[in-house]
Amino acid sequence: MIRWIAFDADDTLWENEKYYHQGQVQLAALLAPYQPAEVVEATLLQIETGNLPWYGYGIKSFGLSMIETAIQLSHGEVGSIEINTILRHLRNMLEQPAELLPGVLETIEILKNDFRLMVITKGDLLDQERKLTNSKMEKYFEAYEVVSDKLDETYARILSRHDIQPKEFLMVGNSLRSDILPVVKIGAYGVYIPHSFTWAHEQVIGTSSHNDGYYQIESFDELPGVIAKIKSL
Repeated sequence: MIRWIAFDADDTLWENEKYYHQGQVQLAALLAPYQPAEVVEATLLQIETGNLPWYGYGIKSFGLSMIETAIQLSHGEVGSIEINTILRHLRNMLEQPAELLPGVLETIEILKNDFRLMVITKGDLLDQERKLTNSKMEKYFEAYEVVSDKLDETYARILSRHDIQPKEFLMVGNSLRSDILPVVKIGAYGVYIPHSFTWAHEQVIGTSSHNDGYYQIESFDELPGVIAKIKSL
């Protein structure tokens, strides 16, 4: 019997990746005199991935990787004007309101009556706390976990700390790599809701719904139905 439902935050509860995508487009425009857009995109991804062990996830890590990409691809020729443009975009990202995705509030209102709810998310602590506060969703969640990465051992520690058995736990998220497959690995349930923007680092190729032990839906408001289906098994 499922007792706890956990949600990823960014691009599951509210919009996030589209602002990163806008930053990538802006960076490509800044570096157009030096390299084509596809080179900028590939280099940024490579640098971001390499920086994860040092900077982790989130806007600050993204910003540092953007600046490093600009310096590398311009061979050190970018100046304060370009760097300031990057910094302005990062500040604009931080100032964005928490834009809830369709069906989130209505569905959470339904689920809160029968389940205990939490959030498990990656990213910068201050930024994630700010978005939760701005979303006005704090009252629905008994726990708000901001983690450095989402591995099977990460979820196992969280479940142990809250005295949750794997078969009592369901995770909802937009990333197969971070939100779904690690949870299924420890024997819990996963519900995958794809988002139109997914960071290349989070993409997983060659998986299919149900065969891998998780469920896939296309919109948040389908969640109560799939939970009822799981409970009936």
